[in-house]
Amino acid sequence: MQRDDNLLETLLPDQNDGVPAAEPARNAESLDEQDNTLRPGFVHKVSEALESGDHERVYNLVEPLHPADIADLFELIDRDERVALARAINDLMGGEVFAELNDHVRELLVDELEPDEVAELAEQMETDDAVALIEDLDEEDQQAVLAEMEPEDRAAIESALSYPEETAGRLMSRDLIAVPEAMTVGDLIDFLRRNDDLPTEFWEVFIVDHKHHPLGTCQLSWILRAPRGVRLADVMKRDQTLIPVAMDQEEVALRFQKYALISAAVVDESGRLVGQITVDDIVHIIQEEASEDILRLSGAGDGDINEPILLTVRTRLTWLVVNLGTALLAASVVGMFQGAIARFALLAVLMPIVSGMGGNAGTQTLAVIVRAIATNQLTSSNTLRMIFRELRIATANGLTLGVLVGSGTALLFGNPLLGAVIGTAMIINNLVAGLAGIMVPVTLDRLKIDPAVSSAVFVTMATDVMGFFSFLGLAVLSGLTA
Repeated sequence: MQRDDNLLETLLPDQNDGVPAAEPARNAESLDEQDNTLRPGFVHKVSEALESGDHERVYNLVEPLHPADIADLFELIDRDERVALARAINDLMGGEVFAELNDHVRELLVDELEPDEVAELAEQMETDDAVALIEDLDEEDQQAVLAEMEPEDRAAIESALSYPEETAGRLMSRDLIAVPEAMTVGDLIDFLRRNDDLPTEFWEVFIVDHKHHPLGTCQLSWILRAPRGVRLADVMKRDQTLIPVAMDQEEVALRFQKYALISAAVVDESGRLVGQITVDDIVHIIQEEASEDILRLSGAGDGDINEPILLTVRTRLTWLVVNLGTALLAASVVGMFQGAIARFALLAVLMPIVSGMGGNAGTQTLAVIVRAIATNQLTSSNTLRMIFRELRIATANGLTLGVLVGSGTALLFGNPLLGAVIGTAMIINNLVAGLAGIMVPVTLDRLKIDPAVSSAVFVTMATDVMGFFSFLGLAVLSGLTA
């Protein structure tokens, strides 16, 4: 990590003896009330103050903002202004702001910090947020930061980093309250009041056995309403959803959605309670995974507008080159019929309609199927039924479009045979589009390949090739080009 000696000297806020700071008041002048985003005029004022070097004005403008809005501000200003903004608002740049920052923006600011400063930030954060802060550092920088942390915090971070990325182990928080089932409600209340080092924010208490295996949970509302002498074993909820520590975060999000969870216990391979995941973490995951699938379908990579330009170009260019290959394949099919096209030029005018409509139909099916796979709506038990369903839809759409296009072509050009050829080709290509739209992502999923990554390329290739081949081939077979 490189350090700017003048930057972030006072970046980290002073600790207030463990007393949480009051949440800043919302500034109506800076926020748009309709969509809760920072107003363009406010962002412009901050940029002007940064450009003029008026750090006091910058601080006064930003100070009323919520940490999440401060994080948004970093994304809205120019990349070259971000370091200057961090310098100007110094003690506002605490762990809450860093936890909300975009990955690329956070990386830019963290690169300006010394290991001890990063360690201090990490110790202010929840474990999962601290892991997100440290995991993108180089191995050497990670070790330097961990060496500056308190042993307990360091052990928690190292444990999280030992799990694969995008798993429950990385996502979970180790800040939880677990007590034995022999306790009474009164014992638990006294325990919570007596221990100052317990988490300050929690929704439920986990009940565990002597091996630290989760037995059930007690919501705070139950604890507050139950008599003091009642045993926790008598009031706890034994039916709970346990999350394996190696479970993919997308599957974790699906369980939260399916069972309407607020929080869930995370267990290791031996069934011991090692952490918890709360719904606020899942909201980010759902948004992240949904955006990721949409962007991958288009071959746009992460699609982050804060991503460095060279990285974005490399990601997009890779798939554009692949698309170029499939386009050349489609062009080779057209080349097979160049003689027929030369004899009947109308074929060149009409054939893009067949391939274009097939591509649109394939994209519709593909989007539905990829979403169904991602949300576990499509499984091995209903794949065959879904294939027949999409084929019926493709047949209905193909017949409708075939009749419309065929009739229109026959009337417009006064050639019923040409209308019949293009109508038939439209039906065939819609069937291919429907079949490819479901079979390509299903096959990739069975091969353990993310269907959102490359399905669109293969579906487009199938509809282009078959669209050209069916239309031009039928034209030759029918004698239209004789």
